[in-house]
Amino acid sequence: MRSLVQSCVLSVLLISSLAAEDLCKIKVVDAENGWPVSLVELKTTNHVRFYTDNAGVIAFDLPELMGRDVWFSVEGHGYGVKPDGFGFRGIRLTPEAGKEIVVKVNRQLPAKRLGRITGSGLFAESQRFGENNDWTDQGILGCDSVQNAVHNGKMYWLWGDTTLARYPLGLFHMLGATTDLLPLKSFEPPVIMRYDYVSDAKETPRVVAEMPGSGPTWLNGFVSLPDKDGKQKLCATYSKIKPPLTVYELGLCVWNEETKNFERFKVLWEQSDESPKPPTIPEGHPVKWTDDKGADWFLFGDPFPKLKCKPTFESWADPEQWVILDPQKAVSTKQDDQAIKPHRGSIAWNNYRQKWVTVFTQFGGDSSVLGELWYAEADQPTGPWKDAVKIVTHNNYTFYNPRLHPEFTPEGSPILLFEATYTATFSNHAIPTPRHDYNQVLYRLDLDDPELIGEK
Repeated sequence: MRSLVQSCVLSVLLISSLAAEDLCKIKVVDAENGWPVSLVELKTTNHVRFYTDNAGVIAFDLPELMGRDVWFSVEGHGYGVKPDGFGFRGIRLTPEAGKEIVVKVNRQLPAKRLGRITGSGLFAESQRFGENNDWTDQGILGCDSVQNAVHNGKMYWLWGDTTLARYPLGLFHMLGATTDLLPLKSFEPPVIMRYDYVSDAKETPRVVAEMPGSGPTWLNGFVSLPDKDGKQKLCATYSKIKPPLTVYELGLCVWNEETKNFERFKVLWEQSDESPKPPTIPEGHPVKWTDDKGADWFLFGDPFPKLKCKPTFESWADPEQWVILDPQKAVSTKQDDQAIKPHRGSIAWNNYRQKWVTVFTQFGGDSSVLGELWYAEADQPTGPWKDAVKIVTHNNYTFYNPRLHPEFTPEGSPILLFEATYTATFSNHAIPTPRHDYNQVLYRLDLDDPELIGEK
């Protein structure tokens, strides 16, 4: 059996090697550090588009352009090249079969793209050259924004609507998975994230939160809380959705450890003529906080806290114990007096800065309505947040619902990681990026960079 497997592997590698002889390998790297840059588009003058994978590689395969001078426009959403005399931002290359070309791009903002961490084809281009063949896809083509919670020694993950290969309609009641508490081996690209998806008998990822009622189920405010007996319960707020994107029911749900499903615990609100608007509920990305009086709380908000409750299951389950807060509506920038209106985001305590930090998407950015991300700090999680710095930008593309991952890096590290959803939705007729669209992209922010926030 082993010899048969070895023969099959050898055959695959041989086929891959033979195919690579007909390809030109273009590798895009950050000019500052040499790191591979994913999600860079190279476009020919006749509009053939190529995109780098997580290894920064493009397998150029147009026989009609081999051996010719070819102009490629470069679009890297925050990575690019200087314009020429006519204002065109691009490069001239001469692709040749069997040749490797390295293209250097300049990073224009502080955050460093580490790569895509969901979806398929993460290394599809480089695998055509026989590289990164130890990576295999996990059957998910795309998924909406993430929720995280540490529960019983594991990191639990939830994603919204999910794209599959078998049909245009995918999964619409939340995708679930677990990983180790420290899922990344490196904080440099290319990153690799492998999830233990909640799956059916055929080992196909399945939904985990199908609540009664028509339409999709979305979960929010994902948190693990101890009950009065000391048992940890995995909790979330659920929303039921009707077209186009209208919430008609809100409630609380709890994870069943045996069935690996969320079950409805309590209905909080149902849309009606008497109650047309939803109430404030525990949603967003919760963080634990001890106030000036020594009282412990969980803060819920997206990005800034708008509700707090005691860090127990009983307090979370009882709306009478919730305290409603008034979140900050806008954040001043470091460079000028502009006030940035946050859309969505998350906050966390940062030991290196000894500050509360946030990354949020701007509502109504210059280059994209929901594609520009900002970083800011505060002494308290309730603010005031100020001196925001733009850290990520997108050219007519959406990058929403950023989620900080302070738990992935060592305590006191200046490295801050965050991910967000890359999608053509809500942009101005953007062309969806093949493979990358509707997926999560991970970034790194170095908080010891004096150009970001000055000396510590």
